[in-house]
Amino acid sequence: MERFLPPAPIPKPLVIITPLVESHIQAAIYCSKKHDMQIRVRSGGHDYEGLSYISYQAPFVIVDLVNFQSITIDVENSTAWVQAGATIGQLYYTIAQKSPTLGFSAGVCPTVGVGGHFSGGGYGMMSRNYGIAADNIIDARLIDVNGRILDRKSMGEDLFWAIRGGGGASFGVIIAWQIKLLQVPKIVTVFTVNRTLEQNATKIVHRWQYVSGKIDEKLLLRLFLRRANSSQDGKETVQASFVTLYLGGVDTLLPLMEQSFPELGLARSDCIEMSWIDSILYFASLSGEPLDVLLNRTSSVSGTYFKGKSDYVTEPISETGLESIWKRFLEYPEEMNEMQFSPYVGRLSEISESATPFPHRAGTLYSIHYGVVWTEVGKSALNRHIRGIRRFYSFMTPYVTKNPRSAYLNYRDLDVGLNNKGNTTSYEQASIWGLKYYGINFKRLVHVKTKVDPGNFFRNEQSIPPL
Repeated sequence: MERFLPPAPIPKPLVIITPLVESHIQAAIYCSKKHDMQIRVRSGGHDYEGLSYISYQAPFVIVDLVNFQSITIDVENSTAWVQAGATIGQLYYTIAQKSPTLGFSAGVCPTVGVGGHFSGGGYGMMSRNYGIAADNIIDARLIDVNGRILDRKSMGEDLFWAIRGGGGASFGVIIAWQIKLLQVPKIVTVFTVNRTLEQNATKIVHRWQYVSGKIDEKLLLRLFLRRANSSQDGKETVQASFVTLYLGGVDTLLPLMEQSFPELGLARSDCIEMSWIDSILYFASLSGEPLDVLLNRTSSVSGTYFKGKSDYVTEPISETGLESIWKRFLEYPEEMNEMQFSPYVGRLSEISESATPFPHRAGTLYSIHYGVVWTEVGKSALNRHIRGIRRFYSFMTPYVTKNPRSAYLNYRDLDVGLNNKGNTTSYEQASIWGLKYYGINFKRLVHVKTKVDPGNFFRNEQSIPPL
């Protein structure tokens, strides 16, 4: 919680409600409206800015969906109903228990809750082949501001569109999703290949920008950039880690990489064949653990503080540009620990930018995630690291999208803009941050909000405002 310390003490909820049945959520909505209390809905509690469990517009209550974890798999029809309090780890585990050839396209962190993750998009290691989680939602159950339980048919296509990438918290309480399960091969291949600046990382990363979106859609080459000790003189250098999933065997992967990306120098010994569910453990840094580790709801990381930000890139960064980024990264270590470049194109760009509120489609090469982590307790350390990552973000301005400078909702960042306290945010003010997350879809989201919650009961620091 230290990450979210405002100038005043952290606001505490009046009560935390852990509903057992849907009627408990309905009662919480009725009661909160009657007594003019805000509601915060917590699915997994991973909101980067804590908006699922903190309100700076107190008084507020938390509705914690921890008891809404039911997952029902229909193997015959390749569908599943998953309640909003389940984690993506629980979902992956339950799918794998039922079928070795079904999977789902969502994120890599198993403790993230599906309620928020799916409603904000849900990018993952199969997204170039199958799109994001929101692209594979076929029905939902939601409790609206009047306490009505709605499904896709009764909520209508506008609201169903809005909650698949527009963030659910603005429109009601999502209690379950129905998703389309996806075919995965019995064997997939993973690899992690590290290259430092001394091993030609600049040229390889530069080339990656041209390759990662055009290569076979079954292949997702994610790139992590971190500081590492140089093998030459003991000084720090930049290490590029290419972390990859291929939906197929190594015998098909190697010629594909040799043809499309020989610069990386992939060797057979770098590659590991495994089942899709084992790749989930691999990308979560849980290789070798029993599969039921995916049922854990709490992260093993504790005692650390974190701030994340995001960007999108539509034009490759030049080698000179990359070199200036490395220089900054090495000179100012307190600004950032890691950059993550996630490739787009493939299935992601085949879907229209207005098909869901998630607008990062054709023309997007890759996203950037910036993260800074620290362990030192207190305001001084907090302010130092927050100011640092903001400076790095400012430094990156020439290399990323402009007007708007796009951002990914699931990497929530209150720096990109805020609503007013209370109930008085104008369309113009909200569009400062709204256009960054939703692009051309922001206007339609505002119209949906105006129709379903005209009194703006469901609101937070970055909720869609009504007109």
